Amino acid sequence: MDLTSQLKQEIDDMSYEAMLWKYRFSPIGDEMFMGESGMYYRERMGEMREQCDGAAVSKAVGWRREQLEERS
Repeated sequence: MDLTSQLKQEIDDMSYEAMLWKYRFSPIGDEMFMGESGMYYRERMGEMREQCDGAAVSKAVGWRREQLEERS
């Protein structure tokens, strides 16, 4: 997917936790993770992980889809 200024701003506005949720629980083939936007997403996520306790956030997010439904 092309990295438009609007999409870049959307990614920049996300917290690391929100990025991790999207990364783990989006359906396979989500266009956000493809092409230019995918490359930028990964770079930004890496930057954000270094600025916080990535391990603690990862543990809080978990891997089970049910957790996503509980948060809604």
